[in-house]
Amino acid sequence: MENKTTERVHCLIIGSGPAGYSAAIYTARANLKPLLYQGIQPGGQLTITTEVENYPGYPNGVQGPEMMVEFENQAVRMGADIRFGLATKVDFSIQPFKVWIDDEKLIEADSVIIATGASAKWLGLESEQRLNGYGVSACAVCDGFFFKGREVAITGAGDTAAEEALYLSKLCTTVHMFIRRDAMRASQIMQQRVREAPNIKLYWNTQVVEVVGDAHVDGVRVRNNLSGTEQTIPVKAFFVAIGHEPNSAIFKGWLHMDETGYIQTVPGTSRTNIEGIFAAGDVQDRVYRQAVTAAGSGCMAALDAERYLALRPKTN
Repeated sequence: MENKTTERVHCLIIGSGPAGYSAAIYTARANLKPLLYQGIQPGGQLTITTEVENYPGYPNGVQGPEMMVEFENQAVRMGADIRFGLATKVDFSIQPFKVWIDDEKLIEADSVIIATGASAKWLGLESEQRLNGYGVSACAVCDGFFFKGREVAITGAGDTAAEEALYLSKLCTTVHMFIRRDAMRASQIMQQRVREAPNIKLYWNTQVVEVVGDAHVDGVRVRNNLSGTEQTIPVKAFFVAIGHEPNSAIFKGWLHMDETGYIQTVPGTSRTNIEGIFAAGDVQDRVYRQAVTAAGSGCMAALDAERYLALRPKTN
């Protein structure tokens, strides 16, 4: 167990999904001797994903956890120092930047790459978590293909839910869409597209009570909020599209963010409003949220950090 000590590094990476590991690979190859702390969920959201078929280089697909182990092994082989630990507090007021790990160990860093990702919002059902990865998903673009030609269900009322429902409608026979109120939050154009899709069936004032199934999803039990009546709809997959929450809380007050907490970066770069602090992956990407785009932005952050540090004298 690490003591309550202070350690100085050139490049600190916070987070260990595709963005963090890619940043580690590139910064290690640049001889920046990166130190990466994995966070509360080593490997990020892909560790709760089963089959990944849309990442280049895996023609036969790969299990999400296996993929993240390979990312980690590659970063270690390049020379990255990867440790288990959670960043709990930061001080970006002066250089070197200060980051506390597990409220105990202090890391002083000449540069910081933030790759803490985002977490999907869930309904909070036991059955939803039990069947997560077995027909329950928070990403239609990631997992919709596995249910081609099947009936599926989705819950949500915003633009993301509408987009995912439309995406699923191109693959699946019927998309049952559950909306808790009598109106959607999505933009008018997205609402119109959903209504016009012939195989999207809308359920207003409807909330999901239970995901039905033992080893995999067999159906969804829903309740009408007005009448109180319940029904079970047989489907093979259930998609939760009620939003994502960026894991950025400890950086509030230091870094510029949008209204929902996504870290804002200079367009076309990974630079934040503080020179020497970079952000990559889902913590700054509210649009794409894919493993391949996260990995690409991790590469960008590493190159940005390398250029930044090249202009500064290195200290031990």
